[in-house]
Amino acid sequence: MGIKRFKPITGGLRFAALSDFKELTKGKPEKSLLTPLKSTGGRNSYGRITVRFRGGRHKRMYRLIDFKRDRIDQPAKVLAIEYDPNRSCRIALIEYADKVKSYILAPLELKVGDKIVSTNTAEVEIRAGNAMPIKRVPLGVAIHNIELKPGKGGQMARSAGTSAQLMAKDGVLAQLRLPSGEMRKVYMDCRCTIGQLGNVEHETICLGKAGRARWLGWRGHVRGAVMNPVDHPHGGGEGKTPQGNPHPVSPWGQKSKGLRTRKPKKYSNQFIVKRRTK
Repeated sequence: MGIKRFKPITGGLRFAALSDFKELTKGKPEKSLLTPLKSTGGRNSYGRITVRFRGGRHKRMYRLIDFKRDRIDQPAKVLAIEYDPNRSCRIALIEYADKVKSYILAPLELKVGDKIVSTNTAEVEIRAGNAMPIKRVPLGVAIHNIELKPGKGGQMARSAGTSAQLMAKDGVLAQLRLPSGEMRKVYMDCRCTIGQLGNVEHETICLGKAGRARWLGWRGHVRGAVMNPVDHPHGGGEGKTPQGNPHPVSPWGQKSKGLRTRKPKKYSNQFIVKRRTK
């Protein structure tokens, strides 16, 4: 696991910093855990563009990830650490005693051949890859793949290199420090996985050229000032014109700097102790 840099023999290689993929196991993904993934091009079910500047990416298959870890007290062996084109972290292929295979998010310390288990008791060792309710985790331990509702499956701290820290326990709620810096309360019965997620160097990757972004489905993002008035509030005018709006706005007229869009009576406000740091 590291970053690979290149001699600047072309413009695209001069600034490129890419993963060397040394932590991956050679071989093809598990066929029974793959499912086709349709390309949307940023369009919804009505064919209307809801996310601009998307499309034209490489084809990929979706890996079915076990976010619930609901096979309780059934040990599993790690068979492989694999690349997943649908997320920034690595995934681990595990096999249970009954030969059923599954994919999970791969923590940093997890290696091929390790034994992991999902449990509800406190007797299991606190080690990377083991899953348990938050009430069984000691204070200060790094965790990931955290549920927001018991039994729903992990939703928080799932990207490369991230982890949340268990800060306190109070009644039926536990207090976590999330990767963003937000302090949040979560029910103690919610499940989580021990450890920090792998592929920590993901944030230092530099694509190096626009074409590599196109392979990932990112098309060029065009400024509103160079559009026509019909396409954007900032568009139009002869040559470069002073901004026609008193404040920068989105293509639909919504203020794009400083406007608070979070609902003041949102349900999750009662669980947020401290908002994320800017």
